[in-house]
Amino acid sequence: MSKFIIENRTDISDLEVMEIISLIVEQGRVSSNNKQYCYCAVVKSKSGVQYTVWTDLNKKSDRFVIEDYYTTETKEG
Repeated sequence: MSKFIIENRTDISDLEVMEIISLIVEQGRVSSNNKQYCYCAVVKSKSGVQYTVWTDLNKKSDRFVIEDYYTTETKEG
């Protein structure tokens, strides 16, 4: 059995976060010699907004952190 820890650093709903995380999980464990979910991914939500998802592999769980996607232009603007 797997345990997921999810940290939502955005203002989107929990449902939207789950939909985004499910996109990462559907791809399978592709990082760290196929032991970890994609370390960092930029994912577009159904509404068209992009978010960054970071993952960490812990001893007994996978941790997902979702943040607003920033580019150099958005940080400066």
